[in-house]
Amino acid sequence: MPVPTEAGAAAPPLLSERHGDVAVLRLNLPQRLNPLALPLQEALRNELARLKADGGVRALLLTGVGKAFCVGADLSSMQASDGASLGAQTAETMERLSNRLIQDLRELPFPVISAVNGPCAGAGVGLALAADVVLAARSAYFYLPFMPRLGIVPDLGCTWFLDRFLGRARATALTLLGDRLSGEQAAQWGLVWACVDDATLADEAMALAQRLARLPAHAALEIRAVYDSAGQASLVEQMAVEAGRQRELIDRPSFVEGVSAFLAKREPVFPCR
Repeated sequence: MPVPTEAGAAAPPLLSERHGDVAVLRLNLPQRLNPLALPLQEALRNELARLKADGGVRALLLTGVGKAFCVGADLSSMQASDGASLGAQTAETMERLSNRLIQDLRELPFPVISAVNGPCAGAGVGLALAADVVLAARSAYFYLPFMPRLGIVPDLGCTWFLDRFLGRARATALTLLGDRLSGEQAAQWGLVWACVDDATLADEAMALAQRLARLPAHAALEIRAVYDSAGQASLVEQMAVEAGRQRELIDRPSFVEGVSAFLAKREPVFPCR
C-alpha cells in the first residue's frame, strides 16, 4: 500500500506499492498531468534499481495518478545555465538520466505492464511503450507534439518503438501530423495490447500483472531479446537464435515443470528464479 505522507510534507513524485509479488509504481504529479520532471525520473530510476534487486518481485505495473499517464518533458523547467546551450544541457540530461530510465525498464528481470490511464504525450509515449504489455483506457490517447509543435524529433525511444510497432508509414505520419491517436485506435493498430473502459482499467491491469507474475522467472528478458533480434535478423539467422535459446532453456527447471504440468493436465508452477 502507499506510504502515508506526513502532514504538511510535499507529496512524493512517485508512489510505490506491493501487492504480493506484483509491484506498482504510480507517477504522482497529477496537478500537472505527470510530466517527467527530473525528481520524478530520479525517483523512478532509484525505485527500479531497488525492485530489480528484490527477489520477491515478479511483475511491475506502471501507471499515473489522476487524469493522465504522463505528458512528457517538463518544459517549464528547461532553462540554460552555466554557459552551456539548452540543447547541450538537454542532451546531457538525456544521456545521464532519461535514456537510462528507459534502459532500466527494458532490463528488468520481470515483465512490465503500463496502464495508460489518460493522456500520454511526448516522452511519456516512450515511457509507456517501454513496457512489455500496454493497456490503455478509453480516455487515453497518444500524442507526439515533437516536430509539429516544437521542431524536434521524438525521444526516449519513441522512434524505435513506433517504427517497430506501427510500421514506418504510420509512425512517420503520426509524428509529422501530430494527430492524437486514441486508445481504441492504438489497439486497432497494434500499438497496445488492448483498450478497456476507464472504470475497469486498474482491475484489468492488475489481473494482467498477476498473470505475468506467474511466468517463468526468465520470461521477460528472453522474450525481449528474441524479438529485438527478430527485428534485425534474416529468417535463417533468427531460427538459429531460436535454436540456440532452446538448447539452454530446455535444460532448465522451468521446462521440466512445464512438461510435468502438461502431462498432469494442471497449471504449471514455475520456480521463482
